[in-house]
Amino acid sequence: MMKRVHPVPVLLSSLLAGGLFGFGLAWSTMVKPEAIIEFLLLQNMGLLLVMGGAAGVVALAYRFIPKLMRTPVFGLGFGVHPSPLNSRVIIGAAMFGIGWGLSGVCPGPAIAGLGVGNWPLLYVIGGILIGAWIEGRFFEKA
Repeated sequence: MMKRVHPVPVLLSSLLAGGLFGFGLAWSTMVKPEAIIEFLLLQNMGLLLVMGGAAGVVALAYRFIPKLMRTPVFGLGFGVHPSPLNSRVIIGAAMFGIGWGLSGVCPGPAIAGLGVGNWPLLYVIGGILIGAWIEGRFFEKA
């Protein structure tokens, strides 16, 4: 018999995780484009610790949680997705990096920045939405 996933606990856990993520971004100053630009100019390396700590936690979670749990708390199974390295990934990563460097934020911190009243980030979010629309409209799905 298949496990039934109830939408309310999933939505509440998503809201909690998103709130915690946004709080962490705000606390680490990753929602301030000035802090990101200082990092990119090698003037403030504190964000390297933030990103390194996050990457370490995710790497450990991906490695060990599927071994410790039979199924996810709110899911049917752990997913495995392919990670091909091809021209689309390289071009997309380059475009992401250029946008990050020009705006000073990536998508998560841009959205979280609105929560702390950084309204000029609406331009960044507009650019993200336009880029996503262009990719979905004009580029073939892999």
